[in-house]
Amino acid sequence: MAGTNQRIDGKRLWDSLMAMAEIGATPKGGVKRLTLTEVDREGRDRFRQWCEALGLSVRVDAIGNMFARREGRDPSRLPVLFGSHLDSQPTGGKFDGALGVIAGLEVMRTLNDLNISTEAPLELVNWTDEEGSRFGHSLMGSGTWAGVYDEAKVNALTDVDGVSVGAALDSIGYRGPHPAKPFPVDAYFELHIEQGPILEREGKMVGIVTGAQAQVWYDAVITGQDAHAGTTPPSARRDALVAAARVIAHVDALMRARGEDGRGTVGFLQVLPNSCNVVPGEVRFSVEFRHPRTEEIEQLAASFPSEAEKLVSETGCRLQLREKFRFAHQPFDPACVDLVRQAAARLGHDAREIVSGAGHDAVYVARHVPTAMIFTPCKDGLSHNEAESILPEEAEAGCQVLFEAVLARANAPAR
Repeated sequence: MAGTNQRIDGKRLWDSLMAMAEIGATPKGGVKRLTLTEVDREGRDRFRQWCEALGLSVRVDAIGNMFARREGRDPSRLPVLFGSHLDSQPTGGKFDGALGVIAGLEVMRTLNDLNISTEAPLELVNWTDEEGSRFGHSLMGSGTWAGVYDEAKVNALTDVDGVSVGAALDSIGYRGPHPAKPFPVDAYFELHIEQGPILEREGKMVGIVTGAQAQVWYDAVITGQDAHAGTTPPSARRDALVAAARVIAHVDALMRARGEDGRGTVGFLQVLPNSCNVVPGEVRFSVEFRHPRTEEIEQLAASFPSEAEKLVSETGCRLQLREKFRFAHQPFDPACVDLVRQAAARLGHDAREIVSGAGHDAVYVARHVPTAMIFTPCKDGLSHNEAESILPEEAEAGCQVLFEAVLARANAPAR
């Protein structure tokens, strides 16, 4: 590896990734580490132990976000923050989120090994519930911290078993005493797998992330009428699933009309009463659109609700459509992005600039803090899947770029 004699330990990084993957390991080689469960607590406890073994001070805020601090030479300097999340999807992979946290840990370990003191303090963060798979609210920890979500409303959210966020935090002992609010930070860096195929297809080792796509998400409920499948003729049917199918096909058509930049997904679907000989009377589902251009999302948000309403009403059913959230394309800080660009060039990595197709904690952090992200390739672009895979050398390269960017920012002249 060119450009530096200050090397992270790639084997130690990989071994730690594999050790974390043992917590919530699934038979197919992935992980199930749902947020604020006992398995999540076990992962958090291990992370805390690793951090405290390095002499880092760990604090936890009221929504469970964990911050591990390494002091700098200048106590007046604002900290440089870096990290990601340890929670997973129900059938998640080993690297989504965990790579950014464990690579951040390796940055701290390497600084200790090399006896390097930074001018600014450093803080490694594990954000709570990035995935949103348990409580239906992705980016929950960073969103609450950034003031995007109301903390009281977040605490009242419940999972399918009726357990609230607040009760789950208390149950695993991770409702911390510190406010879940922004504090002064100099910069934030996040390493993540791409979760898409672009870097692998182009043979690039590093993605220099310049920003994140605009998004709009909806919760949809279609109400028809339960009826006997054998005795109800077409003229008497109000089939909620047929209505939902028409909306879902329209979501797909809207996506494809926008070419390779378009994204439109229905990922959650609940059919009631879900019986093979009953015409479905109710369907609940999610809808989301994403695009690099904010104008496209605004256009979709203006037209999709009425188009969906028309499709549903034609079947004799009713539609309730609730917009969950909408946010514009989030550009990242040019100076922080340039540190990632310089690090990749100095290390001799093939790299390209890329816009993130996924939502990440960095998107909300960037509203308050100069932010940049680093991507590594993942095999076949596959993520949110137990088969999610990266190579050890890809993890090492991403971590080394993170190390270089964090160190450069922490040692830059005070602004």
